[in-house]
Amino acid sequence: MGVTVIAAIIIVVCVLLILGLAAAASSVRVLREYERGVTFRLGRLVDLRGPGLVLLIPSIDRLVRVSLRTVTLRVPPQEIITRDNVPARVTAVAYYRVIDPSRAITEVEDFESATLQIAQTTLRSVLGEAELDSLLSDREHLNESLQQVIDMQTEPWGIKVTMVEIRDVEIPERMQHAIARQAEAERERRAKIINAEGEFQAAARLNDAADVISRNPVTIQLRYLQTLLEVSSNQSSTIVLPLPMNVLQPLAAAAQDRVATAADGPERERLDQALAAARAALDTATSASTEREQHGARVPGLTTGQGTEPGGAC
Repeated sequence: MGVTVIAAIIIVVCVLLILGLAAAASSVRVLREYERGVTFRLGRLVDLRGPGLVLLIPSIDRLVRVSLRTVTLRVPPQEIITRDNVPARVTAVAYYRVIDPSRAITEVEDFESATLQIAQTTLRSVLGEAELDSLLSDREHLNESLQQVIDMQTEPWGIKVTMVEIRDVEIPERMQHAIARQAEAERERRAKIINAEGEFQAAARLNDAADVISRNPVTIQLRYLQTLLEVSSNQSSTIVLPLPMNVLQPLAAAAQDRVATAADGPERERLDQALAAARAALDTATSASTEREQHGARVPGLTTGQGTEPGGAC
């Protein structure tokens, strides 16, 4: 009888000890440095706990862990239509962190899912008001607008959205070809403008150079010599050298003097005699060819072309 009682007491003590250890284990929590514990006692919110060792009342207190680290939220691809009616597929990423764990637990059922849904709807609404050009080139302004709109909606939940970035923009292939043609035309326009500006500057410099050269005529001759020196390096080229008028003027004057001398002197008589003899020979040859044609005789070695083209004999 006594042995049975002792055994029952030992069993009861062991059960109580196990229950105590289980209760003690359930009432002790260890929170990391980046974690906070939102405690509910009989359903009511009490003070925020952590980090470190936290003691709870078994079966009365309930602890919800909340991480304060920045969370990377990947927004799924969203089909949008821009302001200029261009369809596009946009993906983005958002970064947020919990700044008030109590409100993040009590104000919204699942703050991670709620933040994701807000990010998706805001992405479609904000980018739908932008044109395709701004969507491709002015992403910094759009990222700032997305961050402000999402943060304004999640602030009552104790969540701070620190940054939103547009990752990728996919547009139809036909629109890509159109954008490529537009970019090519823009580059050609810039090239023509740059070429025209270069021509304008070159003309201005040539005008200045002409003013400098006009002050001393020897300068242009030195320029000729320099050009010859540059061209003479290529032996296969043909050089045509322009001469100044002051070099040709003495030659022209000498030729005019010779003509005037010939017109007034004995040379004029010799020229007149030679001209008369040439005309007589031409008349004789013409009459002889006419007689041969009339009698139908052909002179060997004499062709019609030689007799009918006096200009050639002359």
